[in-house]
Amino acid sequence: MIWPNFAKRSFGRGIAGGIILFLTLPGSVQLEENSNIKVDGSRIQVQIAEGDWGSARPLLPGWIRSAGESVTAYYGRFPIPQVLLRILPFSGEGIRHGTTYGDNGGYIVIHVGTNTPAAEFGTDWMLTHEMVHLAFPSVEENHHWIEEGIATYVEPIARVEAGHMDVKEMWFELVRDLPQGLPGPGDEGLDNTHTWANTYWGGARFCLLADIGIRRATNNRLGLQDALRGILNGGGDIRVSWDLKKALKLGDKATGVKVLVPLYEKMKDRPVQTNLPKLWKELGITRTGNTVAFDNSAPLAGVREAITSGDKPTD
Repeated sequence: MIWPNFAKRSFGRGIAGGIILFLTLPGSVQLEENSNIKVDGSRIQVQIAEGDWGSARPLLPGWIRSAGESVTAYYGRFPIPQVLLRILPFSGEGIRHGTTYGDNGGYIVIHVGTNTPAAEFGTDWMLTHEMVHLAFPSVEENHHWIEEGIATYVEPIARVEAGHMDVKEMWFELVRDLPQGLPGPGDEGLDNTHTWANTYWGGARFCLLADIGIRRATNNRLGLQDALRGILNGGGDIRVSWDLKKALKLGDKATGVKVLVPLYEKMKDRPVQTNLPKLWKELGITRTGNTVAFDNSAPLAGVREAITSGDKPTD
């Protein structure tokens, strides 16, 4: 989750002399630790709030590195030179309520259960999701779907590319969950339908269609990964506010094919259906119980493989 237009809100943080000062953040608590983790030359400044930390405390650094490695694998670099990560404890297990903010250089707040087991840290998606937000510019609130859609779609692919998630698990979850992003009654397109399902999974559907569209248009040489890298390397990260079309045009320029802007024009203000069963068949994906099987003779099997291959795209 990101907080759109956050700089206009009544609370935030300031930076003075390298010291992080929280101004009027509600529920402020004392800090236990302020440390740094380096990922791909970037600095993650970690602030851990005081609390009755149990078994989860020593697992935090590895969890943070894993998420940072995943985002770096997808984008070719960590999105911004420095980010503040504030970890707040709660009693019990789990990782909850991640939020990424774009003001004052970008920072993330996330809540972690004090007794969260190692296995749950190993399968966590939330911190990677939040770090993906760092790699796209802030846009107007009616375009919130593109920010959440990218983070929802890219997060598992990034974890696969970094070796932190199994590729079959990634496709199983996408096949299971993407139908939530199909248009329902009263749908008025991505810009006008602000339901949870449309924001996250409608946005993810846009990303999958864009990925396949770019790969079809480039004979599978390039994909959405290249477009998003082009946007990031063109200065489009969370620290700046852009018009959505500016970002999409830059993505199309990076791939040399016009896919993102036309797809947006098609889906922005009217419902667009997608025959997902047909699409899964073309990609060579068959759901069986709680997993999937791959058919490498399917028409788009090569596209499916390329989406998660981790090959270095052209910037």
